[in-house]
Amino acid sequence: MTVAARPTPSRTARLAPSRTRRTAARLVAVLSALLLLVTIASWIPGVIGTAAAAALPWVGVGIALTAIVALVCARRSLLLLAAPVLVWALAIVPSAPGLATAGDADQTTIEVAGQNVRAHSGGAAASAQALSETSADVIALIELDAESLGAAREVLDTDYPYSTFVGTVGVWSRFPLGDAEPLALGLGWKRALRVEVQTPDAPVALYAIHAASVRPGQQDDRDMMLAEMADAVAADPATAVILLGDFNASSADPALSRVRDRIDWVRPTDGTFGFTWPAAAPLARIDHVFSRGLGVLSSTTLRTGSSDHLATVTEFGL
Repeated sequence: MTVAARPTPSRTARLAPSRTRRTAARLVAVLSALLLLVTIASWIPGVIGTAAAAALPWVGVGIALTAIVALVCARRSLLLLAAPVLVWALAIVPSAPGLATAGDADQTTIEVAGQNVRAHSGGAAASAQALSETSADVIALIELDAESLGAAREVLDTDYPYSTFVGTVGVWSRFPLGDAEPLALGLGWKRALRVEVQTPDAPVALYAIHAASVRPGQQDDRDMMLAEMADAVAADPATAVILLGDFNASSADPALSRVRDRIDWVRPTDGTFGFTWPAAAPLARIDHVFSRGLGVLSSTTLRTGSSDHLATVTEFGL
């Protein structure tokens, strides 16, 4: 009886899996280096830091996809991801979501909503209506032009009898307002304000800002405004302070660090990063809320009107 010899795999067939692993390991190495560089760049002041900070939350997605490639094709290359994972975790923690807290049953609360309604979009009335249907006590609308201001006033003035306006910023309140002050923040015209909200328990200093836009090679005005705002809230003697608006800076932007050093950044409590722009498919949080001397009970985002920004809605305990 003749037994046929088993065919031996060719040298090419034997080497194929090894080559695949080497190629995958090189890919993981390159991607790990790129992800690490982007993360480190988010700490660099200026244009580079602004761009990298906007991409920072998505670096986590890149790390996860790279880890999958390593697990499937070249497990030993997983070690190459150790540095990017560690550095990214350190960079993203300050911008991570927070947890909602329960207030006392007899605690006085104040709910504040804010949105950039996008001038000339025709959606200010719809935004104002939707925000008034929340339990917001104070509504701040940003990027108002004459037409959108008039439309918002028609909707809000009855239920929010107290209001003040400066440049492209407007504030409506159920509580009396006092000591309204326009803020130029280094610019030649006003696009921010400070006003005192007289709640039943205690006054709250409210700042609303519409920071200058960021364009390639042009962000000095924004950086100057944020620096001036940081100094203003730091010098404010008020016990309770709220700062909100369109900062045109993502959560980890180096230009925002000076503000974050002087007043607490309010974390989204809905389990997300609280991205606010662009509204159709939010990729970055550029609309922020900060506070001092108040407890944060909840903070979330809301899509209203036809703006390219989502609204922020935050409840504080006094």
